[in-house]
Amino acid sequence: MATRIGTEDNPVEMLEHLMALDFDAIEAYNAAIERLENDQWKAQLATFRSDHERHTHELAPLIRAMGGNPPSGPGAKAMLTQGKVRMANLMGDEAILKAMKTNEDDTNTAYERALAHCPPDACEMLARGLDDEHRHREWLIATLEGRPVQEMPGRTTSTRPGSQPPPL
Repeated sequence: MATRIGTEDNPVEMLEHLMALDFDAIEAYNAAIERLENDQWKAQLATFRSDHERHTHELAPLIRAMGGNPPSGPGAKAMLTQGKVRMANLMGDEAILKAMKTNEDDTNTAYERALAHCPPDACEMLARGLDDEHRHREWLIATLEGRPVQEMPGRTTSTRPGSQPPPL
């Protein structure tokens, strides 16, 4: 499902929606971790869930400082992101990762758009968040393709202007 997050004219509203999307991602990761059989994949998804939790903690004070009201949990999209994972559960671990990849496609798009239109105080945080999103998506793609991924949990990449995005 394509996201419209990051296209808002109001920067506070954009950050609020981005934070709600991170809460949605947390719920989707919870659903995936609960359903996966592969313990290594569960552990990796738990680190990605932690990244999304950190994003919500970093976005909240930015939103408040700009006069906004940070969401306290997932939005309406959570039912869709979790629903994809629950349906994929019927077909096994690989299908669950495919569902999570589609969710990460949305978070990557949202963070890319948000960074392109970021309020000055939020740019550094959004760049770090986008780095996380790229790393999540890269791991999902590599794992689904059966390619090795080097030291994903602590690896950082840079997608800041002038740098190359990670190869996919």
